[in-house]
Amino acid sequence: MFESAELGHSIDKKRYAKIVPTLRADLLDVQYDLKQSGRFPVIILINGIEGAGKGETVNLLNEWMDPRFIETRAFGGLTDEERERPPMWRFWRALPPKGKIGILFGNWYADPITRHALGKIERDELDWHLAEINRFEKMLADEGALIFKFWFHLSKDAQKKRLKSLERDPKTRWRITADDWRAYKNYDAHIEASQHTLRQTSQGHAPWTVVDGSDERYRSVTVGTILLESVRKRLAWEGDTTRRITAAPIVQPIDSSNLLNRLDLTKRIGKARYAKELETWQGRLNLLTRHPKFGARSLIVVFEGNDAAGKGGAIRRITGALDARRYQIVPVAAPSEEERAQPYLWRFWRHLPRLGRIAIFDRSWYGRVLVERVEGYCSEPDWMRAYAEINDFEEQLTAAGAVVVKFWLAISPEEQLRRFKEREDTRFKRFKITEEDWRNRDKWPLYEAAVCHMVDRTSTELAPWTLVEANDKNHARIKILKTLCAALEAAL
Repeated sequence: MFESAELGHSIDKKRYAKIVPTLRADLLDVQYDLKQSGRFPVIILINGIEGAGKGETVNLLNEWMDPRFIETRAFGGLTDEERERPPMWRFWRALPPKGKIGILFGNWYADPITRHALGKIERDELDWHLAEINRFEKMLADEGALIFKFWFHLSKDAQKKRLKSLERDPKTRWRITADDWRAYKNYDAHIEASQHTLRQTSQGHAPWTVVDGSDERYRSVTVGTILLESVRKRLAWEGDTTRRITAAPIVQPIDSSNLLNRLDLTKRIGKARYAKELETWQGRLNLLTRHPKFGARSLIVVFEGNDAAGKGGAIRRITGALDARRYQIVPVAAPSEEERAQPYLWRFWRHLPRLGRIAIFDRSWYGRVLVERVEGYCSEPDWMRAYAEINDFEEQLTAAGAVVVKFWLAISPEEQLRRFKEREDTRFKRFKITEEDWRNRDKWPLYEAAVCHMVDRTSTELAPWTLVEANDKNHARIKILKTLCAALEAAL
């Protein structure tokens, strides 16, 4: 893959002087067109050999275009905040919104390549990381991102010559560090790991472009031209194509039996027993979250359920057992303008807790396969792929030490109607009932089928669903507290 970059491509000064003014103007124009359209983000990944001109090229792009609409991020060693969350967390936070360009140095390729080159991970573990990256980039592309991946290449002799040249010049000497020379000594292993990585991750939606870094004029024009032509093409395609989104038909079971209507909603706990058990299980939950081993874990609690099923009351019984400094409640409503400019899961990644902390999601990422599916807010391909994306997301959470506990609170249509009317008739509860609640009730069979599909496809060994019989709030709250304690005990 690197062979063509060994040919010593070059552009003479005269031709460069002729090309650049037009290229700069065109890039600036297409950048403003991108900003005005706001249809998709541009993600540029910068990787390659040290001394191959990565930094100089990025500086030039910022010079040629409007830097206000370019977000350049460089990733080095992990901060304490990053170390306590899943590895991809810091990259999710750096994704550019629609209409902007994001340039990422030291991105998600840097660590797997370096670790394999240094012998810290074997080929099979490298391939596991690369498969994870392929799924991530596929998700970004499916969400509309235009992805560029540039590998700046130099031969071993050219790298040595380049490093010595930079080191001799007083104006550039500061750029060469001991790490650069260590990388040079490890050149062959690094190239082997890089070759394999590029072969495994050059996909149609996110291909690699290998750039000869030996001539600064050639590499600048190459990167600028590829960027220009690809963004132009996407803008033209987006302008001519619109995707009509309609509510997808939901296949009902052949018979009337499903996992929800098999629940025994008559389960109850009396007041005296409830008071005793509430104290017991809140006390146990408190002790578990103060256990020394919990410092190496986090707890993520997901609440979904029918409208008026008692999610808020259950959450208050959980937080009543916790130190207020250690938890965050994340209420999830319709996405904001900022959130709509990002991939679907972005707004959930930003709220992930640090180790030793707790996040409680009052509704969650499952909205894509529930309300967005039923109401037609997203296309069928979008919610169909969401099952796998969600499972991948939760696998990353658990791999990073999170205990993920997911609850679906189920009530009968009759109990929901009773609670709706009670809310309308009670002054301090009126804010809890809206016209949307009544509209959702009219679509009860559609939501019921969507829930069954969701549980079937996303209840995994790492993050199983717990179905809670919630016609009786006392029973629901105790079952939820017991489940949380059992999950934490198993993890600790």
